[in-house]
Amino acid sequence: MKRGKERGPDAKTGGRRKFLRGAAVAGGTAALAVTAGCGLGGSSQPQAQSGAGGALGPQLDLRFQAGFPSKDLFYELSEMMIRTVSDLSGGQIRIQLLPAGAVVGAFDMADAVHKGILDGCVAVPAFWYGKDYALSLFGTGPALGQDANTLLAWMEFGGGKALYEELYRDVLKLDVVPILWGPMGTQPFGWFKQELRSVAGVKGLKYRTVGLSIDLYTEMGASVVALAGGEIVPALERGVIDAAEYNNPASDQALGFPDVAKVCMVKSYHQPGECLELLISKRTYDAMPPAYQQIFRYAAKAASAEMGWRNLDAYSKAWEEMRDKQGVRFVETPKDVLGAQLEAWDKVMTAKSAGNPFFAKVLESQRAFMKRAVGYQVKFANDPRQAYEHFFGTV
Repeated sequence: MKRGKERGPDAKTGGRRKFLRGAAVAGGTAALAVTAGCGLGGSSQPQAQSGAGGALGPQLDLRFQAGFPSKDLFYELSEMMIRTVSDLSGGQIRIQLLPAGAVVGAFDMADAVHKGILDGCVAVPAFWYGKDYALSLFGTGPALGQDANTLLAWMEFGGGKALYEELYRDVLKLDVVPILWGPMGTQPFGWFKQELRSVAGVKGLKYRTVGLSIDLYTEMGASVVALAGGEIVPALERGVIDAAEYNNPASDQALGFPDVAKVCMVKSYHQPGECLELLISKRTYDAMPPAYQQIFRYAAKAASAEMGWRNLDAYSKAWEEMRDKQGVRFVETPKDVLGAQLEAWDKVMTAKSAGNPFFAKVLESQRAFMKRAVGYQVKFANDPRQAYEHFFGTV
């Protein structure tokens, strides 16, 4: 083949561009003709113009909504994902990203994408937890020792992706293309007005959380409510709830938790590692050139890496600022509470598996992967505490 005779990085890049250009042209006609989603300006199909001058293919104008308010860190991360798609397409995929509630409520976005009211959305699977609780296994599931990156490794190499797509296609019967991305760190136990000193303090606690954590804390004796992000701090301030978790130091700070509570309990097994989710209307996705479809998938991987780096920087800065300037005490959750969480997970997993065969199938796949992958991590990875305390003192 001639490509085998080419030399140098410019030749290789040119070959790749020719390949992608060909793939885009081959798929361009379908993108122009198929009705799908809701493009910019309320159109009933994505706006695609083959004469837009881009190297990869026609221009697409799409409308997505995020499940987060515009000032939330996760809205910024959603923008980063959308920007990555645009950059990889050379600006040919243009997506208008709207904040939560702009078109539909945050919890209604999956149905809106299914119906074509939106071309896509950025959210977390727990938003549609009420449709099937197996969704929680893709981000807010049982603590098997994994973090979010380990969960994404299972998605990519342990069979999780096929199960994820099967759940949306065959169980939920939503006409969407789901892409899991955006690893989040272990979430704090939550914000309290007074330090919780033992597992006895959980009983009767009026507590906010989402997903399978609702079942977890109910099993532990708490009185659990699910509230949207903007409702949590007012409820905590008025005493409607005693404690709450949201996600991370930066988002918690932005929501105003330090203004109404000064104790943040850290380390917990209720949500060891959540992930963001991109849902794309299947009609919109199928109408794209194949090269554009791949751009969305590779953008998710690139954005996942950047999100991990960005979050480490943002979370640690927010932690220091709240600790040093806002008078917040960060208290490690007592070990008996952590042990009680794991025991509660045993009961929740057993009950949910008995009532939902698909849940049981996903959980079995996760357990097999985590036994090997997490076992490797436990055996080989250092606990950072010893090194940190050697060089910097007690944290």
